[in-house]
Amino acid sequence: MDRRSFLISSVTGVASTAVKAPDQAPQESRARRLHAIQRPFAITMWDFSWLERRWPGAGYEDWDLALDGLIQRGYDAVRIDAYPHFIAANPSAAWELIPCWSTQDWGSPAKNIVQVQPALNQFIRKCGDRKLRVGLSTWFRHDPDQTFMRIHTPEDHGRIWKVTLDSIARDDLLPHILYVDLCNEWPLDVWAPFLPPGFKRASAENADWMSRAIQEVRSAYPDLDYTFSQTSEYETWKQQDITMLDFLEPHIWMAQAPGYYEEVGYHYERFDPEGYRNLVNNAKRVYMQRRDYWDNKLKERIEMCADWSRTSGKPLITTECWSLVDYKDWPLLEWDWLKQLCELGVRTAAATGRWVAMATSNFNGPQFAGMWRDVEWHRRMTDVIHSSSVKVA
Repeated sequence: MDRRSFLISSVTGVASTAVKAPDQAPQESRARRLHAIQRPFAITMWDFSWLERRWPGAGYEDWDLALDGLIQRGYDAVRIDAYPHFIAANPSAAWELIPCWSTQDWGSPAKNIVQVQPALNQFIRKCGDRKLRVGLSTWFRHDPDQTFMRIHTPEDHGRIWKVTLDSIARDDLLPHILYVDLCNEWPLDVWAPFLPPGFKRASAENADWMSRAIQEVRSAYPDLDYTFSQTSEYETWKQQDITMLDFLEPHIWMAQAPGYYEEVGYHYERFDPEGYRNLVNNAKRVYMQRRDYWDNKLKERIEMCADWSRTSGKPLITTECWSLVDYKDWPLLEWDWLKQLCELGVRTAAATGRWVAMATSNFNGPQFAGMWRDVEWHRRMTDVIHSSSVKVA
């Protein structure tokens, strides 16, 4: 399956064999820490790269150097994969990972082996030493035994997160945790392959799953903020039950606008270089030919999410955002126009007062040298984020 299909919204998986619990009203969120934020966080996404990209030159082989670089650029939070299914199964095991792509520079483009604990706690401690807050998420990375398929019920989903937080709490590291996102871009099948077919956010089944999964972990750790991030099904936001979420984490890109990637000829190819050939040939040209139009599409999506936040009373956090979904250092790919688009996104979102944390792009890591080396640009953007007002209390 190529990445285009899962970014649209279709999901596939295996049906749960567990007996469904009796119907109940979705649990309303209770944690309010994010509502109290007055100075927004400048956050970056280091996904599973923080642990997987540790070979020489991959960017994260020296955590101290990478984290000091984050501070230098003005960031004060980072979102990472906590690998909860691996921690629940065996936190100190050596896990073989199957690459989710070879075309992208997030994670590893080939087979890799990682040990989640004690690495996770060591990384969180280094963040805490620098007063960096950590957002926990998961992409449910694949291993040959498909460990993620041990998740049959929402309670299973919540339980692996409880076990993960237990392992963090044992080292007194919970104060450094900003929030927990129970699954990246829920319910896309590439990140949540354990779900039954046809699973949609605007459904009673989804409200039930999210509510029960969060309740399972919230009962043990009631003071943390919980969510399920998303990148699809925005057209049904008014029908989605989000009462159990403490905040919304939408992933927002100009490239989501209907027609853009069709004109470019990019289809989220994960193992085929054709996608990047078309990005090289067409991405900037298509954007510049109708720049005002595409800019307005980005602003419309940002304003839609701000309206959702106002209607629901939920604060916003966005860690993947603004320009193109996929990009990297590559022959004939330029970063200047992406940085301009990202600045438009940052300034537009900051002006709404609804974001308590936001990224400047989803390329803010040392493996993206063309973006990472422009320290002055990062400082300007993180200054915009930190100086914006928050109106969600």
